[in-house]
Amino acid sequence: METSERVTVRWWRWRHNALKRRIDVVEAWVVLAGWVFALLGGVGAGLMAAGAVERAVERQRAESRQVSAVTVEDAPGPSPARAASDHRVWAEVRWAEPDGSTHTDDARVPPRTPARSTIPVWVNRSGDITTPPVSEGEAWLHTTMGGGLAGALAGGVVLGAAWLTRLTLDRRRMAQWDAEWERIDTRRGWKTG
Repeated sequence: METSERVTVRWWRWRHNALKRRIDVVEAWVVLAGWVFALLGGVGAGLMAAGAVERAVERQRAESRQVSAVTVEDAPGPSPARAASDHRVWAEVRWAEPDGSTHTDDARVPPRTPARSTIPVWVNRSGDITTPPVSEGEAWLHTTMGGGLAGALAGGVVLGAAWLTRLTLDRRRMAQWDAEWERIDTRRGWKTG
């Protein structure tokens, strides 16, 4: 029983070869450029996206501050429909700004919070209640995930373009081979396929 070995010749498109065509060299350069640009573009896009997310987090932290608010009325009890939520209810609260002006708005508070209870709320520059800024761990996660996804997407787009280019080159190579086989067949007067 005979066994056949498959020999893989690496870098054959870069070596001198009588059977190598110009399209093979072009394909080799497309593959090399695709991987280099995918790597560099992915890293660049990832770093830019991570920087943008980091700046957004810093802007959110700079534009919000925590103030002490006082509940205006007793907060209602928990709603049975919201049993799976964070167990907070809406209640009217009031707080004073540094300039002496007073604001009143609805905020999420623990259920059954009595009136005149002090609770912390986050407000933005215009004095509206906002969500608390993200924690250090959340900021790291957002930055890492945003940068990683942007890098993977940019690299994937470049590799996809390189793959489509290779596909086009491969079709062109097959058309060239078909044309050459046709010339060889007709010159001898017979058909091989």
